[in-house]
Amino acid sequence: MAVKVYERILELFEAEGVNTVFGIPDPNFVHLFVAAEKRGWNVVTPHHELSAGMMAEAYARMNGTPALCICTLGPGIALSAGSMMNALVENSPVIYLGGQRARITEQRVRRGRIQFVQQEALFENSVKWSASIEYADQTDEIIRHALRVSQSGTPGPVYIEYPSHVIQEELDVPPALPPSQYRLVEPGADGDMVIKAAELIKGAQCPVLLVGHAVQCTRAGAKVKELAELMGCPVLQTSGGTAFIEGIEDRTFPYLFAEVADEIVAKSDVVVAIGTEIGEPVHYGRGYLWAEGNTDRKWINIELDAEAIGQNRPIDVPLVGDLRTVVPQLSAALKDSPRQNHPDLARWIEEDRVRLEDLTKQDFSTDSGRVHTGQWVIESTKAMPEDAIHVRDGGCTVIFTWTYLQSKPRDVIWNQNFGCLGTGLPYAVGASVADGGKRPVLFTTSDSAFLYHIGELEVVQRLNLPMVIVVGVDNAWGLEVGVYKRTFGHEKTTEPGVHWSKNVRFDEIAKGLGCEGVYVEKGEDISAAVTAAFESGKPTVIHVPIDPVINHGGNQNLDTPNYDRFRTWYAEGQQ
Repeated sequence: MAVKVYERILELFEAEGVNTVFGIPDPNFVHLFVAAEKRGWNVVTPHHELSAGMMAEAYARMNGTPALCICTLGPGIALSAGSMMNALVENSPVIYLGGQRARITEQRVRRGRIQFVQQEALFENSVKWSASIEYADQTDEIIRHALRVSQSGTPGPVYIEYPSHVIQEELDVPPALPPSQYRLVEPGADGDMVIKAAELIKGAQCPVLLVGHAVQCTRAGAKVKELAELMGCPVLQTSGGTAFIEGIEDRTFPYLFAEVADEIVAKSDVVVAIGTEIGEPVHYGRGYLWAEGNTDRKWINIELDAEAIGQNRPIDVPLVGDLRTVVPQLSAALKDSPRQNHPDLARWIEEDRVRLEDLTKQDFSTDSGRVHTGQWVIESTKAMPEDAIHVRDGGCTVIFTWTYLQSKPRDVIWNQNFGCLGTGLPYAVGASVADGGKRPVLFTTSDSAFLYHIGELEVVQRLNLPMVIVVGVDNAWGLEVGVYKRTFGHEKTTEPGVHWSKNVRFDEIAKGLGCEGVYVEKGEDISAAVTAAFESGKPTVIHVPIDPVINHGGNQNLDTPNYDRFRTWYAEGQQ
């Protein structure tokens, strides 16, 4: 079968279930874009290559497959570099395909070449693997190895260079192989280790599941639900794994940001960690909350990357393999003796329900008359449709969200590990594209974060994505205002560089980019505005002025909810 190189690349990705390309077309890739469209692919073209990479990352998280991001040579691939680093730290399998000048030009010893920089060496520390398609007949082996590396061990990005002189070459190749014939697909754990883990769970007094980001990214929620029910246990979410699993929402609690979770950690005697690095935000499983109560608890770690086992804390039973296979293995070992629900589970569920309800009853009045950030979260998220995808971005507004969230979304996309602002709008687009635009998307963000890629609102409008964006506007880098106050004290610094114009109107910008725009001044009106926006079926931006003093934690920077706990993530050398 004779095909062009660019057509073969698409065939190889199709074998992995990928049917979307993110990027900005240029002479290196116009043939690939045309071929993709003819094959029925989604061709998503944003306004910035950095956005393209972030859209691709969200697609990978939602689709459970790698994602393809195309970048033109020189400035295009350079602008995407930040998203490569982001994908590496967020463990996202994004394949970056970068154009390059023909090798005869690249290898000249000359200055003054147009749109040129030697690229591969610049990115090798930002990806898991990099390579170049030097000859057409390398296409299969390089693309397959990229797909293999991106999904093996800890997932992550790879970079493939695509010199222009091979674009139009032809290959005579057989049909693309299925993934199972060129890489290890969903490997299972050692059987003896599974039995050992099951015996630990059977003999426990208070086993718990610690569930991380990878459970959502692998679309393995139903499998984890079965295990949680067989164990009769509560589920603790890491800060990166805040998506709720359908059917066990009530027994799921956020580690660190709910009092119930403190008691669960203290009582736990067996912890089954699934899809998490057991990193700083959970105090490496040995510091802070874990240092209280039953400190001789046993740990079972389900982990695809064998090198990650025991890095951050000792592990009693390592279950090395893909959680999509290992979790059912463990469930099968427990089916003959399912546990009753823990005797405190019903009480924990009720106490956390009361906690969330009580949050809505506090006094949200502010001296400025602007909206309290806590009320902004409550009113935005209580109006979220049950099946909505929730995307988050921002600094202080995200910290408030951890405490005040009133919904239990089954898909949550935000930038937890890298802590990168500005990811939210590209993430929202990529997640909605991966979903086929079927489910509503609620994107809650701060003004500073939203401004990074606000031009991508045009993409939201062009694709008519079912998205409502609620922007908390304090006209400042709120978290950094708090840093100034905590460092120097209130009114002891001019806080240079963290305040900006109060004349920006995001609702008006939205209208100018073809979306709907709504301005809401009162907190109690936000919920109705969100509901009306979703019912309209039109992409909508809701501008909400929030109180800047409340948002950054008061004039002494002491009042941000759970801020003292958030700061424990950064206990330099302490954990």
